[in-house]
Amino acid sequence: MRTYSLTVLLWSCMFHAIHMMPSQKRTNKHSHSERITGLSENGGKTLHRTKRGWMWNQFFLLEEYTGPDTQYVGKLHTDQDKGDGNLKYILTGDGAGSLFIIDENTGDIHAAKKLDREEKSLYVLRAKAIDRKTGRQVEPESEFIIKIHDINDNEPKFTKDMYTASIPEMSGVGTSVIQVTATDADDANYGNSAKVVYSILQGQPYFSVDPETGIIKTALPDMSRENREQYQVVIQAKDMGGQMGGLSGTTTVNITLTDVNDNPPRFPQSTYQFSSPESAPPGTPLGRIKANDPDVGENAEIEYSISNGDGSDMFDIVTDKDTQEGIITVKKRLDFEKKMLYTLRVEATNTHPDPRFLQLGPFKDTALVKISVEDIDEPPVFSRPWYLIEADEDAKEGSIIGQVVAHDPDVTKNAIKYSVDRHTDLERIFNIYSGNGSLFISKPLDREETPWHNITVIATEINNPKQSSQIPVFIRILDINDHAPEFAKYYETFVCENAKAGQLIQTVSAVDKDDPPQGHKFFFELVPEFAVHPNFSIVDNKDNTAGIMTRRNGYSRSKMSTYLLPVIIFDNDYPIQSSTGTLTIRVCACDSWGNMQSCNAEAFLLPAGLSTGALVAILLCIIILLVLVVLFTALKRQRKKEPLIISKDDVRDNIVTYNDEGGGEEDTQAFDIGTLRNPEAREESKMRRDVIPETIFQIRRTAPLWENIDVQDFIHRRLKENDLDPAAPPYDSLATYAYEGNDSIANSLSSLESLTTEGNQDYDYLSDWGPRFKKLADMYGGEDSDRD
Repeated sequence: MRTYSLTVLLWSCMFHAIHMMPSQKRTNKHSHSERITGLSENGGKTLHRTKRGWMWNQFFLLEEYTGPDTQYVGKLHTDQDKGDGNLKYILTGDGAGSLFIIDENTGDIHAAKKLDREEKSLYVLRAKAIDRKTGRQVEPESEFIIKIHDINDNEPKFTKDMYTASIPEMSGVGTSVIQVTATDADDANYGNSAKVVYSILQGQPYFSVDPETGIIKTALPDMSRENREQYQVVIQAKDMGGQMGGLSGTTTVNITLTDVNDNPPRFPQSTYQFSSPESAPPGTPLGRIKANDPDVGENAEIEYSISNGDGSDMFDIVTDKDTQEGIITVKKRLDFEKKMLYTLRVEATNTHPDPRFLQLGPFKDTALVKISVEDIDEPPVFSRPWYLIEADEDAKEGSIIGQVVAHDPDVTKNAIKYSVDRHTDLERIFNIYSGNGSLFISKPLDREETPWHNITVIATEINNPKQSSQIPVFIRILDINDHAPEFAKYYETFVCENAKAGQLIQTVSAVDKDDPPQGHKFFFELVPEFAVHPNFSIVDNKDNTAGIMTRRNGYSRSKMSTYLLPVIIFDNDYPIQSSTGTLTIRVCACDSWGNMQSCNAEAFLLPAGLSTGALVAILLCIIILLVLVVLFTALKRQRKKEPLIISKDDVRDNIVTYNDEGGGEEDTQAFDIGTLRNPEAREESKMRRDVIPETIFQIRRTAPLWENIDVQDFIHRRLKENDLDPAAPPYDSLATYAYEGNDSIANSLSSLESLTTEGNQDYDYLSDWGPRFKKLADMYGGEDSDRD
């Protein structure tokens, strides 16, 4: 019987000087025999195998081996190996055949590649030995481990390539800023390869770093942001506990100092100069000042104010929130003549002080501001902002009612003239003396029509008319008792026929256009002629009313339908005014309770107006008169168109009109014989009754010739015959009977006498008489017409 055993040899020492952990030996020696049932060479007899003994441990390899040859791992060997090459060693598991190679004849194992523990630190492999001839395993498959031994081949790495941090300025020493962290991929359980230590390479002496935790802290006190705001700190992380030969990594930390209010504002200069024209209105900006504050944000916000100075009530200062500047503005009107220079003390204060730094001093600063006032040509200034003048209603024209006063505020004191703005006094009721500003009346005043007058007075510099100013003047018209009281309204008064004596039939009141200061007080009484009226009486109620009372029992409409009762109304102002109003009292039929049922007349107030019936009658009369006038005009037009000669049988001499202006023989007014003899003897020009003359010649008057009595008798006889002649025309006409009287100063226009003249007569002068004689000029003026 043969016994097979596989012995795995673990090398604890190699010529490569591999550092290995102490081996843990495990020796299993059994005191009893293990039986294996199987076939043997002796014909199936039971084989007894002696339990093999082996020593088992882990294989250790160095990572990142860089030697010229492959790294030897170990050797597999079995007792059955006689060295004749009959056995074959096979390796399976993690990396078998690629990372780990076994010599199948000798069982030597080598690492074919460099191993990295950070990628894989443990490999599990299985080994077995088989008989080449039979292919059977001569030993059961065994499992072993190859563990990669770590070396320091990884430097520490920070979690961030760059860190950003901030810390308030003026922080104390040891104030934490930020913590940085670095990791090492090496095995922390083996040696110091993964033990990291922090140190600062850049940023001293301002900052420090804790070597174990990586916390960065301030190293200097009172670091000021105004001096330096940004810091760049370089931190190193080194493994091997920081010893020489360890690997290291670095990172950059950018640290910013944030602002705190540790700086008060400061003016760059102690005195500022500004100027302003005296005409600058309130609110006008004059200039800007600024206090510098090195802080930023709300720590640099500044509030400006005027602490003192003689101009604190004339000027103001406001803060521009965007630029943190103080804007000086005008607060009140300036006057160069009163004050030419003002001095202000301006204060700049932080609005958000930090209590931690109050001990550094007051967080404010002051500066002196001087403002000079510039003189300009100003318009006149009135002594008052407005004037109120009172004038009596009965003031005479030309009376002075008041005065306005203005002066030139400038040093030159220019002369001033006054005028009234006529847009405010269109009726020119008031006027003003241009030299002294006295207002006087130009037209009568009437308080009842206009109780107030609002006018504007203009004051203008004589040397510079562009400089002018206006002032309102309110003129109040004082009342004068110039109106008499009158009845307050129209009263329709009636008395019942069955009225009793002492019965009140009407209560009257009065109004007055005047407005006395003590109020109205009216008195009522009957006119003296009716002081003792047999029918009615008046009772003054002492409250500006009066009652009309009956004085007898019973009234009759048939006897007297209307009573007129004149009442005198007095006022109590000076001078006393009174008026008389007449009440018309109608007598009416009433029922037993005194309610009016019917009346035969309407009451009216005399002399207020006419009744409706009278107005209708007047209107009818006017219409009738208009109709008569129209008819008369139409009749005259019809008569005017009738010819002078009615028939051809009428052979009487008649004057035919040609619509000319001549007076002469055509004038038959009164049949004045003097007119027949001499037209110049007319005493006056009288209008014709048959035609409407357009123009009457003004003939020179001469003494009338009235001597022949026979001619007068002759004319009267003929006149009587014509008046009695039924065939005479229906209008006045002049009938001549071969008697013309004396020669007229005007040459005759008749063509009858042209037969006695020698040669042709010249009528060209008719063309010079105007268009009214154009027809005659055409008839007699041409030679051709004479020949015809």
